[in-house]
Amino acid sequence: MTEPSRRPTLTDHGLDPAHATPAVNEFGESVDVHVPGEVPLTIRVDGMEVVTLMTLGTQPEALTLGYIRNQKLIEEIDAIESVSVDWDNEVVDVVTREKAGIADWQDKMKRRIVTSGCGQGTIFSCTVDKLYEVQLQALPLQQSAIYELIRNVSRLNDVYRVSGAVHGCGLCTATTSIMHIEDVGRHNAADAIAGRMWLEGIDGSDKIFYTTGRLTSEIVMKTAFMGIPVLLSRSGVTEMGLDLAREIGMTMIARAKGRHFLIYNGAEHMTFDAIPPERSAPPPTKGMRDLATG
Repeated sequence: MTEPSRRPTLTDHGLDPAHATPAVNEFGESVDVHVPGEVPLTIRVDGMEVVTLMTLGTQPEALTLGYIRNQKLIEEIDAIESVSVDWDNEVVDVVTREKAGIADWQDKMKRRIVTSGCGQGTIFSCTVDKLYEVQLQALPLQQSAIYELIRNVSRLNDVYRVSGAVHGCGLCTATTSIMHIEDVGRHNAADAIAGRMWLEGIDGSDKIFYTTGRLTSEIVMKTAFMGIPVLLSRSGVTEMGLDLAREIGMTMIARAKGRHFLIYNGAEHMTFDAIPPERSAPPPTKGMRDLATG
């Protein structure tokens, strides 16, 4: 690939990838941990809104160019004059030379496909507005039951054991998954569970939602709209997901493997009735590599 003859001008407005936050471990102790950031970034081309991506925000200009290229919205980078990120307004403006814009814009927008990829979908403002109408009722939890649930759900990811590259989600009681679905993305699996709950009239207020993937804002939204007050994951959380969970009263438990977990929100609802007799090292954390999971 040759370097473009007319390179677009770019801002350099990357964000810090991780943010410190307190959590409570399986010993009931307060610990300081870090969560990856998660922010919305709306891509506009010559003023026309294309999509809103949820992103870590470390390389927003490169992300924008890569999205435009991979979606085949603009064929040649020479056609792009500038890419400017404005985090105050959570937008990135792409200006094309001579305001040529995106060819066949209307046709392309009619045939958009929502993919299963993480953080690469459209979030409508009306959905976010409705989230703040939700206020969840706390669900009392027991540490011993959480351990039993972790053991039980770990046996259910059949597709993952065979092929990998999928996520699993489960609608759970205190100790058992009553509905477990795997898909190429956790959002697809979560939506399938929500659809079945809707069809079957299942109440979520006494349930726990389990996922193998990260607890992002989108997963918090989906779980909240299902009326489920507790999120449990073997992976990590994002800053925006945590902020939303705190806002609506959702208990958030992550890094749940074996006898280790971290309660990021709602520790006051946990009865610590199975504190490990000996302190053992928690599973090795992958740091920011978790961002590639789910």
